[in-house]
Amino acid sequence: MFIVASRYLKDTAAAEDAMQEAFIKAFKKIEQFSGDVTFGAWLKRIVINTCLDELKKKKIYKEEINEQTLHIEDDEDVGWETDDGTTMTAINQAIEKLSPNYKNVVQLFLIEGYDHQEIAEVLGITESASRTNLHRGKIQLQQQLKHLQYGTGY
Repeated sequence: MFIVASRYLKDTAAAEDAMQEAFIKAFKKIEQFSGDVTFGAWLKRIVINTCLDELKKKKIYKEEINEQTLHIEDDEDVGWETDDGTTMTAINQAIEKLSPNYKNVVQLFLIEGYDHQEIAEVLGITESASRTNLHRGKIQLQQQLKHLQYGTGY
């Protein structure tokens, strides 16, 4: 759970605090655990939500989005394939370079497996904003990974 918290909160102490707070929340709400998912998945969701709450307090990820310019993007619009030589470390480093709006949505969708409805609820945005941020984030991510493949000469 510390690794999950560290993905969102780069400061080790902040990640430890969020993880501890999440464990306390889980302990207090253990009666709400229904067994629909594994205990680990339930706890992981609490850890992620706690980290996102911490980011909201610091207003790190918030950027204004003009909803009028947004449109729903198909998840299939951008192919999601990488060169066999691309490492998970390179992908994580590329995700870190994304703008905060894109980074959070990309992490929640690609790494944590959240769907757009869940992302919208957690981040307090619309589902169309989630889809658009994911689409734009994937494009930026692919561009960064492509530059790694061809070197920094591009």
